[in-house]
Amino acid sequence: MRRKWILRGVLFAFSLLLLLSIVFPSRVHAQERIPIPRIGITLEEAEGPRDVALSLEILFLLTVLSLAPAIIISVTSFTRIAIVFSFIRRALSTQQEPPNQVMMGLAIFLTIFIMAPTIIQVNNAAIRPYFNNEINATEMYQRGIQPVREFMFRQAREKDIALFLRLGELPRPANQDEVPTWVLVPAFMISELTTAFKIGILLFIPFIVIDLVVASTLMSMGIIFLPPVMISLPLKIVLFILVDGWHLLTYQIVNSFR
Repeated sequence: MRRKWILRGVLFAFSLLLLLSIVFPSRVHAQERIPIPRIGITLEEAEGPRDVALSLEILFLLTVLSLAPAIIISVTSFTRIAIVFSFIRRALSTQQEPPNQVMMGLAIFLTIFIMAPTIIQVNNAAIRPYFNNEINATEMYQRGIQPVREFMFRQAREKDIALFLRLGELPRPANQDEVPTWVLVPAFMISELTTAFKIGILLFIPFIVIDLVVASTLMSMGIIFLPPVMISLPLKIVLFILVDGWHLLTYQIVNSFR
């Protein structure tokens, strides 16, 4: 009997809440409503040529930002630095130490350090006059690309530039100004790859010697079940620390661009 009355009380309370929600729906929903901002993109009629130019500039800026990683890899020192760091980690046999995030972070800041003079020239010659309405977008590109081209010409090998000129069936240029940028960029990239691999080979030589000595010693002692890397890894890390490896490596990388 007691359970019956409890069940009737629950049904009555539920019916009362349902009736209140039907009679006063606005108050119930008003309490549950959460203010959420509405974001929208509208198309309005331009009031003048300046509005159209501003819209095109924003679109161009968004396009450049989307291509920023490819631009950084293609026309800066980042490729060489990243490959050299990968070689040194493999030479030390440390697998994932230092982590990729640390290595790439250091590579990015070294790239900024090396490219700082070029970036300053681009800013002073192209970006700042453009935002001051002193030059147009075409002139900004022509002024801004010149310091970058000079940097790439200093690092690119002549044989690589000649390769792409030959592949593109272009005439022999009389000077650097006649070399198209779309020829210079891939020539610069393969030159960077070649230089990075040369540095990587030089980094591998002392650590390979340590691996050979450890492997020969273990073999002569008859210890064939112990992996040589377990002995050579601490020795290579100690050697790298004793010669102040990160200091020397950074010094040589930066000087290789001068």
